Amino acid sequence: MIGKLTGRLDYRTADHILIDVRGVGYIVYCSDRTLAGLPGNGEAVSLYTDMVVREDLMQLYGFPSLVEKEWHRLLCSVQGIGAKVSLAILGTLGPDGVSRAIALGDWASVKAAKGVGPKTAQRVVLDLKDKAPGVMAMGGTVADAMDGPALDAVEVIEPAPTSKRKTTPKQPSGAAAATAGTLSALANLGYSPSDAAAAVAEAGATWPDADEAELIRQALKLLAPKG
Repeated sequence: MIGKLTGRLDYRTADHILIDVRGVGYIVYCSDRTLAGLPGNGEAVSLYTDMVVREDLMQLYGFPSLVEKEWHRLLCSVQGIGAKVSLAILGTLGPDGVSRAIALGDWASVKAAKGVGPKTAQRVVLDLKDKAPGVMAMGGTVADAMDGPALDAVEVIEPAPTSKRKTTPKQPSGAAAATAGTLSALANLGYSPSDAAAAVAEAGATWPDADEAELIRQALKLLAPKG
């Protein structure tokens, strides 16, 4: 399985790009939002990838963050959602928008994506609401996961050597770290994952630049009994 590609952006079309990795070209399908955020042709590019293999099909889908990749995987698990519709949802809302819409039960926002009807949007929210806290606690872009701009490399997952150097996974930073920390704090206070995720999603939308302490305060206000 190919989990990440790092190479040079050779060309792009309306729905996919070609990444040149040591002379081998990989066609990678991306959302409109991801395509808009990529560098120019000939420049270095890195994407997490999800590979779909069927009897008559083999395609790679690319994502700038693990959160977006995970939402794609989960969206594709919902009845009536294929890779094309999943990319449309992610392209319309972005991974943070998907997290927020599903955590808050906002199926109308999901319905705004091309090819998504009201019943499908409601099914997405219903099927994935319990998954939102776990995905929201994830974080990290490809840049965060790399020590430097390594060119012309394909990520290969191999068992770690037992007697060699130890590597420590990089932790989420910025907004992702604040979200993860707030969800953990609310869980420790006894709030359910779904209630915590909804509060964090709403607080994060209102105070997008809040640090962890501020996000916890605002989420607790939202969770406080009304009346």
